[in-house]
Amino acid sequence: MPVEPLICSDTATRVSSVLNRDVKHFGKKHMFDASEETCWNSDQSPWGHSCPQGTCQWVTLEFPCSVKISQLHIQFQGGFSSRVCTLEGCKAGEALERISTLYPEDSNAMQRFQVEETVLDKLKITFENSTDFFGRIVVYHLGVLGERL
Repeated sequence: MPVEPLICSDTATRVSSVLNRDVKHFGKKHMFDASEETCWNSDQSPWGHSCPQGTCQWVTLEFPCSVKISQLHIQFQGGFSSRVCTLEGCKAGEALERISTLYPEDSNAMQRFQVEETVLDKLKITFENSTDFFGRIVVYHLGVLGERL
């Protein structure tokens, strides 16, 4: 089956933080609006770029139905990217389990990753080891591809 974008208007999204709590200009919705002019900009981490386990910037996606993910597309702002992205997922009512670890480049380019095909209802992407000294992450585009079940 061909892959298709899985994030839709019914996908519930949450983020760890928004720069200065300014959701109008830097909120999560900007990762999905297909505009090159807007982005999600996290606030700075109190621990800087090397955040302790469980304190990094993150995005969660809860899909309206079960999906099988196979690809992740992400576009950072160079200088505000993550050196390590951890993907965790689960079915509804279950605990998150690690799916894979990705190693993005510190670049403005769209980056595409094949991930182990996994059936889930919820996906959490944790951005570890920020290239920004203050631990900020800037994402212009986030896409999850696969198939709806």
